[in-house]
Amino acid sequence: MTEPSGETAPEAAEPAEDLQEGTTGAPAPAPDATEEPGTAEEPRSADEADAAAEGQAADAAGPAEVDAEDEAEGGAEVGAEGEAGGETAGDGEAAGGAEAAAEDQAVEAAEPAGAAEVGAEGRTAAEGEADAAAAAALSEAQAELAAQRELRARIEARKAEKGGPVAAGAKLSGTAADLLAAVRAVEGGAASGSTLYEAPDPAPRRPAPEAAPAVTVRPPAPVRAPAPAPGTTAAVREVLAKSGAPEALAGHVAATLGEGAAAALLDDPWQLLTVPGVRPEQADGFARALLGPACGPDDPRRTVALTVWILDRAALQGHTALEIQAVRAGLAGHAVPDPESAVEEAVAAGAVLVFQEESPEPEEHPEDGEAPEESAPEEPASPVLLGLDRYAMAEESLADALARLARTVTAAEWDGTELERAAGAHGLVLHTGGEASRAEPVALAAAARARGLRTLVAVHAEDGRRALGAAGEDAVTVAALLSGTAGPGRDEEGALALDLLVVLDAPQLDVESAAMLVESLPDGCRLVLSGDPGVLGAPGAGQVFTDVLAARVCPRIASRLPDPGPLGELVSGIGAGELNQVDAPGKEIVIVPVRDAGEAVHRTVQLVADSVPRAIGVPSEQTQVVTVGHGGSAGTRALNTALKQRLNPGPGRFGGYDVGDRVAYAPAPGRTVTGTVLSADAEGLRLRCGDEAVLVPRERVESELRHGWALTAHQAAGTRWPAVVVVLPGDAAGGLSRPWVYTAFGRAERHLSVVHGVDQALPRAVAEGVAPERTTRLRPLLETLLAVPEE
Repeated sequence: MTEPSGETAPEAAEPAEDLQEGTTGAPAPAPDATEEPGTAEEPRSADEADAAAEGQAADAAGPAEVDAEDEAEGGAEVGAEGEAGGETAGDGEAAGGAEAAAEDQAVEAAEPAGAAEVGAEGRTAAEGEADAAAAAALSEAQAELAAQRELRARIEARKAEKGGPVAAGAKLSGTAADLLAAVRAVEGGAASGSTLYEAPDPAPRRPAPEAAPAVTVRPPAPVRAPAPAPGTTAAVREVLAKSGAPEALAGHVAATLGEGAAAALLDDPWQLLTVPGVRPEQADGFARALLGPACGPDDPRRTVALTVWILDRAALQGHTALEIQAVRAGLAGHAVPDPESAVEEAVAAGAVLVFQEESPEPEEHPEDGEAPEESAPEEPASPVLLGLDRYAMAEESLADALARLARTVTAAEWDGTELERAAGAHGLVLHTGGEASRAEPVALAAAARARGLRTLVAVHAEDGRRALGAAGEDAVTVAALLSGTAGPGRDEEGALALDLLVVLDAPQLDVESAAMLVESLPDGCRLVLSGDPGVLGAPGAGQVFTDVLAARVCPRIASRLPDPGPLGELVSGIGAGELNQVDAPGKEIVIVPVRDAGEAVHRTVQLVADSVPRAIGVPSEQTQVVTVGHGGSAGTRALNTALKQRLNPGPGRFGGYDVGDRVAYAPAPGRTVTGTVLSADAEGLRLRCGDEAVLVPRERVESELRHGWALTAHQAAGTRWPAVVVVLPGDAAGGLSRPWVYTAFGRAERHLSVVHGVDQALPRAVAEGVAPERTTRLRPLLETLLAVPEE
């Protein structure tokens, strides 16, 4: 996510997230190497040895971070929690990739913001700056979140206007007994999933505007999200103190539960599980302290909260729903005596929703005089799924909005490429291809603009605009478009004033962002989703691009434009499942074999700081390190520690950061932006992210910022750098898959160095490794709404 559990101290000892023990080895190096002859054999100096040792401190004390994308490459199943029961804040140990996903996105809740020093230290660093003007500016993250809340309210209002229940995703109605009977009937096969909900008739669409409005109306500037009232925080702190829980949690609890948080905790102590970073063991201890003997493992309040928590954890791995058996297994792993009854209790309370997609029944048309053929064996019924309301509404809103665009467009005959002709005739078009193919949808946008259409190109990351060259000057990021800080503005109905929207990097769209984006398009607008299906999926919940491709409800145009050069040849082969030997006369690809993780850290630092700038001509600030996970002896934390010591040593004066530090900023879940620390003052840290100046408030530094010389592949997706160093230590073998390798290797524009310590695990992952599947509902919803009638 993707990345971004309940430690009570900053940077508690953590497991090797996403890393499993694998076979280490030293494959033969490639003929070319970035180092000068003899470099690899030179003995290390004492300083270099110390630097390598420092780099292995994966869990050294430092500012904690929330990495919103939360790598799920470990591939562990969410339902079978795999947790070491009784894990505490002090040890932080967890097992498997599912634990890694949650650990990386955890808020280190019990410690106040690590940037407490920012205010005192930063005043000196920021002398002479226009503080009054800066204080009036809103951060990008706050503007985006406020705009998304406003847009979500508008979407829900439009849903309510349809006058009927939301298909397969509305709040449960009727008596609890009727509902539980329906659930049992579905599971037993006595009734179809349609008995649990009914799909409403399609609502009439608003007519397409006759002409573009002369003046578009932008939404009002979003206001800063209000902080919890001091009285609310104080009341929560008092409740936490009664149970011996860390009082530093009070601010997070008050922000999550809102006004009345203290009363909510007294009534249901397990509401503490809704706070990011809090684990079931901690919530159980809190409940025992408040309730005493009245607290039991089968308490309905506990089982409902655990059910919701399991589904929330599944969302970190990309699932919008889970099979009911997986949820029951997860509950059993947390000592729930009767998981089946616990699920029924959660359903009856309306905390989770039940779904079962109907499978179409085959039609039989025997010819006259012919004996009917033997009936084929019946296919198993679709599994019963459980999901949360927020993701159910997002998927259903997205499916409905996509169907609306497909039905309301006025078909036209456009001359030009295959993509242009398809876009002229259809409201929804998919385009697939590698990096070079991005030029095709951009050319489509230019041609549509020449036809007089209001056209816009949206990309995932700010770097995507740079990669488009001159054509990227008019492009915007999806986040900026949704927040209203960029784009064409909106008409009087709140829809974006567009006739054609082209979205690049579409695989990085999570279901909630995609729903808000597509719902914002007016009737008759054309939508082109373009991207590379081989890359890692969105860091948030859902797999929008994959599901729409699989549904086969609209034209799909595959680019025939290959990526050029040795790097393009290598990445194209990986996409086909082959790790080919590629000639790289210009040292475009270099393999650096290592024996262990300590050597991997040392060689990575040497490559970034010396070899790549000297031999390739790419400076260190334009070289990005990509590794498998955050923890471990060669994860992002260890690598960032070693790289900071070499490239920008300092005491971390400002909440663990120094001016000149390279950072990864996560302004919202699923978004990671790289930048550089410029200064600090009483308000927080000031960054330079691309061409934009960003202020990270001091209270958000700990949760939204981390050092960024090294990233995970999920964080790096959607962005490219002139040079990339991919680090594959021996314990990373279990986290490798073909999409991971394809994504990591594809981030390089001019040069790729591979610090290789996984022996045969790399070619095996390329040939056989598949990313863990995500459980979603968008595909069947689209197939139902846009089913093509048989001739």
